[in-house]
Amino acid sequence: MRPEITRELLDQIRQVIEAQDESSAVKILEDLHPADIAEICMQLDSKEAHFLYLLLNDEVASDVLAELEEPERNNLLSSLPPEVIASKFIINMDSDDAADVLSEMNDERKEEILLHLKDIDQAGDIVDLMSYDEDTAGGLMAKELIKVNENWKVQKSLREIRKQAKEVDEVYFVYVVDDDNVLKGILSLKKLLLTKLSSRIKNLMEKDVISVRTDIHTDEISSLMQKYDLVVLPVVDSLGRLMGRITIDDVLDVITEEAEKDYQLASGIMEDVEITDNAWVLTRARLPWLMIALIGGMVVNLIISNFENEIKIHPQMAFFMPLIAAMAGNMGIQSSAIVVQGIASNTMGFEGILRKLGKEFLVGIMNGMVLSSVLLAFSIITSHTLSLTITVSLSLLIVIVFAAVFGTFIPLILHRFRIDPALATGPFITTMNDIMGLVVYFSMGRILFDVF
Repeated sequence: MRPEITRELLDQIRQVIEAQDESSAVKILEDLHPADIAEICMQLDSKEAHFLYLLLNDEVASDVLAELEEPERNNLLSSLPPEVIASKFIINMDSDDAADVLSEMNDERKEEILLHLKDIDQAGDIVDLMSYDEDTAGGLMAKELIKVNENWKVQKSLREIRKQAKEVDEVYFVYVVDDDNVLKGILSLKKLLLTKLSSRIKNLMEKDVISVRTDIHTDEISSLMQKYDLVVLPVVDSLGRLMGRITIDDVLDVITEEAEKDYQLASGIMEDVEITDNAWVLTRARLPWLMIALIGGMVVNLIISNFENEIKIHPQMAFFMPLIAAMAGNMGIQSSAIVVQGIASNTMGFEGILRKLGKEFLVGIMNGMVLSSVLLAFSIITSHTLSLTITVSLSLLIVIVFAAVFGTFIPLILHRFRIDPALATGPFITTMNDIMGLVVYFSMGRILFDVF
């Protein structure tokens, strides 16, 4: 059982660092997982983290480096010379992690580090990975894998696998390629170990292998791995040649990042930000949608002022303004959230936009009738006038139906034009539904108060 990162442990580590007690620090760190050490380093100041980091052996230090968040990692590496970063850390990292670390640096420092790598093949793999867009399979994959030729016999394959396994942390499958490195199939280790040494690989492999091309977007990769319960996915180029593999832990990172991004978009934050970012970055990320919300509020103010006479004659209408606006916003967010969730999980099916809108229209009517009936009863019990009772109840029904349809339509349109539909679950839906809700409410009041 791994120790928990508590305030007491952090205080103990700080005391050890202050005393410059390296032996005690090493003793504390040796029982910790690299992810735990990274978490500790992110809660210490840069000098304290630097002291701990230099006490780690090269392999653990490389794992910790891969676990650190970008700001802490850059702070840690900025004080180290390129030759130390290359010979002690990058050389011990998986190619995808090394590419991620180097891609955060400027071109000059990146080149200096690569020049100090003694393994030319490793340097070439890292450069190759950095050439891909980070949101594609090429940018996500690692080069380390185990492969055998389809024409080899089992005996030769086992010898080659032993050599290649030194560079691979987890062996899920053995990939089978032809003489041109084109992916032909996969082979389980169990089958390989239980088969005669004289058997040829082409007679043992499974030819039905799921793979992705290097230019496939990461969203499709996560959906594919989830759909087929895959723990690893081979990556090929446009010619079908095996280029690398993507493991489930890499995909989990992508899913986490996408969830954080969608949550921020839904909250009206336009950039990917962290709590550790400076005030200017946080302000810049939040200000655009706050400005839109402010403009929306100004529009609401104009709408209310346009119906000033109705409010003067029937001041009780003001009592229900917050209710109408709130219910419109809530219904719109619910509808858009369901659609965005369906788009993200690829469970929307093959329904057309009109069919989806029709279904949500029906949902809006059903919900609207129940809620407007409750409001009607409330208005009667509280002795409001007949005109106000009918106005409020009928307005709520119309507003809820409109909000349901509008909340469905906007994310579908955004998705059609390849804009992140999570944008629709934020202040945009709320502001637009507030405006439309009040327009409907006061318009109904203007009509119905003259009738009753």
